[in-house]
Amino acid sequence: MPDIAIVPAPRELVVDDGAWITADPAADAVRTVVENLGETEYRIDVSADGARLSAGSEDALRWAETTYRQLLDAAEPADGGQVAVPAVRIADAPRFGWRGMMLDVSRHFMPKDFVLKVVDGVALHRMNVLHLHLTDDQGWRVEIEAYPKLTEVGGWRPESMVGKMTHDQTEFTYDGQRHGGFYTKDDLREIVAYAAERGITIVPEIDLPGHMQAAIAAYPELGNHPDTQLGVRQIWGISDDVLNVNDATVEFVKTVLREVLDIFPGPYIHLGGDECPDVQWRESDAAQRRQAELGLTDAGQLQGWFTAQVAEVLVEQNRRLVGWDEMVETDCPKDAVIMAWRSAQRGEIAAKAGHEVVMSPCESVYFDYYQGDPDTEPLAIGGFIPLEKVYDFEVVPEGLTEDEQARIIGAQANVWTEYMEGPDQVGYMLLPRLSAVAERAWGSPKTSYDEFLGRLRPHLSRFEALGLNYRPLD
Repeated sequence: MPDIAIVPAPRELVVDDGAWITADPAADAVRTVVENLGETEYRIDVSADGARLSAGSEDALRWAETTYRQLLDAAEPADGGQVAVPAVRIADAPRFGWRGMMLDVSRHFMPKDFVLKVVDGVALHRMNVLHLHLTDDQGWRVEIEAYPKLTEVGGWRPESMVGKMTHDQTEFTYDGQRHGGFYTKDDLREIVAYAAERGITIVPEIDLPGHMQAAIAAYPELGNHPDTQLGVRQIWGISDDVLNVNDATVEFVKTVLREVLDIFPGPYIHLGGDECPDVQWRESDAAQRRQAELGLTDAGQLQGWFTAQVAEVLVEQNRRLVGWDEMVETDCPKDAVIMAWRSAQRGEIAAKAGHEVVMSPCESVYFDYYQGDPDTEPLAIGGFIPLEKVYDFEVVPEGLTEDEQARIIGAQANVWTEYMEGPDQVGYMLLPRLSAVAERAWGSPKTSYDEFLGRLRPHLSRFEALGLNYRPLD
């Protein structure tokens, strides 16, 4: 019998003697939602008499189906055109409720068909969240009917910088290639529906009040220098051009968010909150007046105020705010879900402050980092996160009480695309590292790295079947 290669590995798998001989194991298996299993639990029982997939919910039954289809790869030919499916007992449930990945479609736009393939890749790993980073300084990717210039102007940049950006760089070489694109509302509704069929929630991100140069290029009145016409940012890094804190800009953003919420029915919406310079607020008379009106002692505090104003739209529609870990420092709403990216320690701080936390630390699960020797790998932003380091990722930081540990609701890998021009580059950086994140987020038994590689090698052909590129293991 061939080795059974299931990724992520189930929590419990027992191989019994014998096999089930059948002509069509996919069609002939019995599938049922049952009351005696928890909502996230499933069982697979294969014996000589047949196969039964049981689960405590439709979502869990979907995970059972994914596992079962991987099990069928271990079936062998039998007499009469039938196959022999190994007899097994699988008892399984995920450790965490948020098992996700983020795809940045702002720095480099990714075609809709590729996003659908990424959804398939997420589903293959029994993960349940795809976070789309839809807006940034370098491009606005979501159609907003009230403000068409967000995509007409903000969706395109005349060219992009060439090579790797360094910290103090002031002169740049450009490629001369216009870059851009955006998703219509119909495109995004198609992605949402496709994901929902696979048990995956799409979490949209509108990054604010920083990372907004593309929006300010489209509507200069949103910025702190409304008489200056900016372009969509052509270099990477962080722009000082952030949203102003005027009432009209708050209303602008609320209108945008209402349209976004209409597209994405899921419970979460990500409002960014990272890397927001306050230099322009310190220099702006209007921002200084607003700071004084509010009784704030520092311009940086305007970020928390602004976020709270626009987040009222989420409260109206019973949605949850998600933000990067800088939000903890801006007096954000206590029910905000915090995505810890700067370090695992930032997740610890957020959990101790009472927030639910998704662990996404850059030192472990940032897939824009190198995975091999920079001299032989594609250009990347820096860092070094080989596959084995991802496999060793521990989702829950040390030093948390039991209550604080319970606030760690999951983990997420992030794919930032400054140095990834298209689907092939994204696939190479994403896979198979996503498989290792999936193991840790699912709660698969921690085995030797060699055992993991043994299951991963045959798993690579599943990426090929989905039309996704990946980095070879050797």
